[in-house]
Amino acid sequence: MFNIKKLYLTLISIIVTISTAACSSGSFTKYSSPISKTDFFMGTVVKISLYDKKDESIITRAFDRIKEIENEVSINKQGTELERLNSFAGKSPLKVKDDTYLIIKKGLEYSKLSQGSFDITIGPIVKLWSIGLPEAKVPTESEISDKLKLVGYKDVKINEDKSIFLEKPGMNIDLGGIAKGYTADEVVEILKQNEVKSAVIDLGGNVFALGSKIDGQPWKIGIQNPFEVRGKIIGTIDVQNKSIVTSGIYERFIEKDGRRYHHILSPFNGYPYNNEIAGVTIVSDKSIDGDALSTTVFSKGLNGGMKFVRETKGIEAIFVTKNKEVYITDGLKNNFKLTNTEFKMMN
Repeated sequence: MFNIKKLYLTLISIIVTISTAACSSGSFTKYSSPISKTDFFMGTVVKISLYDKKDESIITRAFDRIKEIENEVSINKQGTELERLNSFAGKSPLKVKDDTYLIIKKGLEYSKLSQGSFDITIGPIVKLWSIGLPEAKVPTESEISDKLKLVGYKDVKINEDKSIFLEKPGMNIDLGGIAKGYTADEVVEILKQNEVKSAVIDLGGNVFALGSKIDGQPWKIGIQNPFEVRGKIIGTIDVQNKSIVTSGIYERFIEKDGRRYHHILSPFNGYPYNNEIAGVTIVSDKSIDGDALSTTVFSKGLNGGMKFVRETKGIEAIFVTKNKEVYITDGLKNNFKLTNTEFKMMN
């Protein structure tokens, strides 16, 4: 999560592309034009569009929930519960609220599942690079080596009384790889509780397509082009009640001496992951799964990532390599449609 508010208007104009693609084609009823709200939360542009219920109070409740979660776990705001928890590192456990507890608990589960390639304690490395912020820099090897000593999800102890303890002073939990997914799922629950059956939720690229279009047809969702700004796509998939999350090299990076460093950092060596993948999209039932697993799968490269997805129930994936080759898992082979001729289907 990052917070460059001068990009606010630009991102709003870009993000509309996804919603437009998602709602194109097909005949609609009188509710074909949604009621929508766009705002800036969790360091990104958030848009919620309702198609079957024109009730602005529902959207208001959804945004109130987003704000509530942001105020607990954002790394971009002062005074959050996560900031307080990090300040207790090496000192004592801290009892936290439900949202913080649940996100960290799930984050530790994914950290274990990924064998550490996704690690919520990567905060010291993320802060060292600060990619996406004005103070971004390429750190020295000694700086990285020093901060790596503070990374390790096994050093986080979580207790049934909802207290959490970071064992080493200087440890820092960063929930940027999972918090948006958790939040998207919470928004979905609010919409369902209010009997919304047709909606598109977009938390900065974490898209959830709720139900179907008004005419009963599935949503057509664009898959992010990892070489372009958000909203530029390589193809589409048709989905109902699915989360679509992409991790890639397109959005946040810094350049030094002609080399580009993207924001997906390895907990093992402290540098951006360097493999053949430019972007990976995870399709899942829950956005929290797609959020954490998109980073996990990216970290494992093409072959390792394909194997991981095949062995993990309930998810499918689309891989885009730096050579603009596209690979898809079996569950999407009759669904994904490549629309950008710069790319080539490989399986």
